Amino acid sequence: MPKPAKTDAASYYHKYIDLIAADDLHEAFKQYAITLDRFLDGLPDSKADYAYDEGKWTVKQLLQHMIDAERIFAHRALWFARKTPTALSGFDENEYAAIADVSNRTLKSLVEEMKAVRRSTEFLFNSFSDKELNTFGTANTFDITVNALGFVILGHVQHHKKILKERYLQL
Repeated sequence: MPKPAKTDAASYYHKYIDLIAADDLHEAFKQYAITLDRFLDGLPDSKADYAYDEGKWTVKQLLQHMIDAERIFAHRALWFARKTPTALSGFDENEYAAIADVSNRTLKSLVEEMKAVRRSTEFLFNSFSDKELNTFGTANTFDITVNALGFVILGHVQHHKKILKERYLQL
């Protein structure tokens, strides 16, 4: 599936979509799989509980957010692809982060979970037909196609990889 048109998602989501260079969703999942695994494997244990400023998430909390968001976006994609007529609500990432207790999690366990979630997401999107990928649904009061959600998922992770590099790891 080609990159989403501006009308396939609210402008808010294009900040993530635009981070993906690939013009095809399935190719994008393939391209970013290797670099994501390499990046995650390179996260140092010494930074697991590091937050770059007071009130900011730790590396472990940020990874948990990435996992939660990917699951939520994938759920939305499945919901819309199966033509469930009910609109979905939004989620408050800060409330999720406050509730998700990562204190007893290791960085390695979060890295492995993120990799597993990503593989599951890729399988899900590879299972959709072009018709399903072009299906619209409503979440958080915004209309979006299943295809656009795939690009949002990829772009959301790219967004947070950049933050991790610049603010947490200084890479």
